[in-house]
Amino acid sequence: MMDMLKDKKIVLVGPVYPYKGGIAHYTSLMYRTLSQRYDVELISYKMQYPKLLFKREQKDYQNDVFQVSDAQFAINTANPLNIAGVAFGIKKKRPDLVIIQWWHPYFAPCYYIMEAVLGRNVKKMFVCHNVFPHERFPADRILTKAVLGRADYFLLHSQSDIGELLSVCPQAKYIQNPHPTYNAFRIRNITKKQARAELLPSACGDEKILLFFGFVREYKGLRHLIAAMPGVRRKLGNARLIIAGTFGRDRDEYLHLIDEKRVGDCISVVDGYIPDHDVEKYFAACDIVVLPYESATQSGIVQIAYGFGKPVIATNVGGLPDVVADGQTGYIVERGNEKQLADAIVRYYQDNMEETFEANIRKEAERFSWDRLAEKVDALLGGCRDGQTVN
Repeated sequence: MMDMLKDKKIVLVGPVYPYKGGIAHYTSLMYRTLSQRYDVELISYKMQYPKLLFKREQKDYQNDVFQVSDAQFAINTANPLNIAGVAFGIKKKRPDLVIIQWWHPYFAPCYYIMEAVLGRNVKKMFVCHNVFPHERFPADRILTKAVLGRADYFLLHSQSDIGELLSVCPQAKYIQNPHPTYNAFRIRNITKKQARAELLPSACGDEKILLFFGFVREYKGLRHLIAAMPGVRRKLGNARLIIAGTFGRDRDEYLHLIDEKRVGDCISVVDGYIPDHDVEKYFAACDIVVLPYESATQSGIVQIAYGFGKPVIATNVGGLPDVVADGQTGYIVERGNEKQLADAIVRYYQDNMEETFEANIRKEAERFSWDRLAEKVDALLGGCRDGQTVN
């Protein structure tokens, strides 16, 4: 199979270093994996979001661990003539497959133009990180259907994504594969003790440390985790929650809730984007990662945690139960149930589950590997069909 596929050409479209965020990391790791099998060309954006719509800094030059040296920064997502020109250039290369990252309908006009120029003879596959955006708006379904309805194939990471895709594209041909593990953040290979000395030099050595990581958004349910902390501290004593990520305009509301629950002395808040080279110390320092989400499709945070061998406590929403095996690699609790959340955290420590969960995470490594995802693409390009993953 591999010899037959070496002459296949793939054009991969999506964000990559120096753009921030999990999808940029995903695109980089996908490129590295597929490049071992195919002739792959990576085309990224020279302008991803207009500053008028996205006022935060979009790029991070502090760490180039995810850099793709030959990436082409060509697409201006708000310039139709530029988009058409880039698409025409792709078409001239006569690729066997164009793979496009999809996560928000903002990109619908851009990708609609690209699809129109590429035409029916160029096969197109969308990697759907979200079919619909987390924060819905009136036209999102129309925009999503207009773009995804023209695609040939889809790569999805959760059952919830499949349901949403089929709601707008009933005849969609899709590959399902778990979100692969982000294991490239282990740069210095520091120990838990070293990481804690850097992050919390005044903390006691046996402190139990929980981590909430990433952009703070309402749907991520941080309020429930903060509200659960009094019960956690009451039963465990020396427990600490680290909240590391960028807050929005409601930052003061979260700080007020921390004061209201009287847990300010056991919660450390790191407000701001965490550069790639600093991610390691947060995950190395913690015992367990908590995702108290109210809604989700899947989460790259789970796969960063697994890359460090850390178990996860998550809610029973979207694709999270697909990747967090309850009682094996973490715990699943009902969303919004603060008592269940607190009880799961306490149970992890009282039942001494660290070694068991970490061993189970190692056993799951192959299921979450990038090579497994690449094998699904192999089957697609090789003309094979897996009845369980491709309709």
